[in-house]
Amino acid sequence: MSHPRVRLSPDTRREQLLDLGVSLLATRSLDELSIDLLAEEAGISRGLLYHYFRNKQEFHRAVVRRATDDMLERTTPDPSLDALTRLTTGLAAYLDYVESNFEPFMSLVRGAASGDRFLREIYEDARGVLTGRILDSIGELGLTRSAATRLLIDGWAAMVEETVISWVQEPSVSKDQLIGLLAAALPAVLHAAESPARPVGA
Repeated sequence: MSHPRVRLSPDTRREQLLDLGVSLLATRSLDELSIDLLAEEAGISRGLLYHYFRNKQEFHRAVVRRATDDMLERTTPDPSLDALTRLTTGLAAYLDYVESNFEPFMSLVRGAASGDRFLREIYEDARGVLTGRILDSIGELGLTRSAATRLLIDGWAAMVEETVISWVQEPSVSKDQLIGLLAAALPAVLHAAESPARPVGA
């Protein structure tokens, strides 16, 4: 007995295509993720795919946005935990995500550096959410929220990103060691904002 074919709404079909795009991105770079490949994997025509995405660039941006939203969801801290525990568990979740979704993550990083304004905005939005979580915990860490702490948190986040990428490519220390080092670095950096600055050479 054949079952009637379920007709999906345009929004539902588009969401399915984005999910498929993210899954395909797990094994290839963003440049390799073509409209033809997605159409073939989805079992639909190339022309129908253009009904959901105007061009390849829009498709790429939508897939990267979906992958980034997934990263932010997976790394959302438990608000019932204290600030330092939220920091270490957040770092562990971030590291786990990058390790298991390296291509999607690198597509975001490379896309932001490529000059694509929309990918840069996605990257900066994601970085803003991640650093905002830290900034919201400043009071619990016994520090004062200021322009200096914001600047230092941004710098620490950039260091974390580069360190995690390097570690995934060549894990020279254990995962627990890495998380401990990155977590310990943040309070050390932030306390510098509370200390009077000394002139160079003083």
